[in-house]
Amino acid sequence: MVSIDGLVMAGVFLVLVIVTLFLGVRTVPQGSKHVVQRLGKYHKTLGPGLNLIIPYIDTVAYKVTTKDIVLDIPSQEVITLDNAVIIANAVAYINIVSPEKAVYGVEDYSLAIQNLVQTSLRSIIGEMKLDEALSNRDQIKAKLKGAISDDIADWGITLKTVEIQDINPSQTMQMAMEEQAAAERQRRATVTRADGEKAAAILEAEGRLEASRRDAEAKVVLAEASQSAIEKVTSAIEGNELPVMYLLGDKYVDSIKDMAQADNAKVVLLPGDIPAAVRGIMGGFSK
Repeated sequence: MVSIDGLVMAGVFLVLVIVTLFLGVRTVPQGSKHVVQRLGKYHKTLGPGLNLIIPYIDTVAYKVTTKDIVLDIPSQEVITLDNAVIIANAVAYINIVSPEKAVYGVEDYSLAIQNLVQTSLRSIIGEMKLDEALSNRDQIKAKLKGAISDDIADWGITLKTVEIQDINPSQTMQMAMEEQAAAERQRRATVTRADGEKAAAILEAEGRLEASRRDAEAKVVLAEASQSAIEKVTSAIEGNELPVMYLLGDKYVDSIKDMAQADNAKVVLLPGDIPAAVRGIMGGFSK
């Protein structure tokens, strides 16, 4: 018969074998790598699949993903070359190609890359003016990628790309820009209104000039017509004053009628030569 002590020993041995096998066999999932240390020192890096290590001597110290990692770079205030304050943030896409360098080369590679991107972004934008910084994202992106790629390569990390998410003036700067834009629009409106008034004044002056020219031409035509009429009348009467006197009297009578028919006619008309008129009347009586 098997004693109880023997069964206990067999059970302990079986558990020890199972634990040993469990510690010696490592399955690494696709998209990951495991960094193995032997007695506290880096030994090797395990790739995806089934791997064997020495139990109790080798340990998996770090589990690192080999997928692309997205790092969100927090927003920060940046001062441009012309002393304007803008808010900028970015996003970086990295890939760990050497896990042992990433875990042993820097304490926290994510934090290190974030600080590196922020510092480089401040330096790049600080060399640009506000308008240039707002309109040249591709240029900032290219400079930023070139500035940090070599630094993170020492940590076994590749920078796939870096994108500028937002780059906007600060709230105070936006208010100043809006006021400047409003002032510029007001200036353009004033200039446009002044140009319109100037053009209207020119057109009005040209109209008056043309009207004056036409009036002068009309007066010349009337004067020529009057001259022609006088010449014809003079030629017709040939020294006889009676027709002339008749015409003048007819005009005189028409003028008196017009004045008498006016609403405010308060004028008493007398002959222009009263003594001659009286003599004419008296002479008529004497006859």
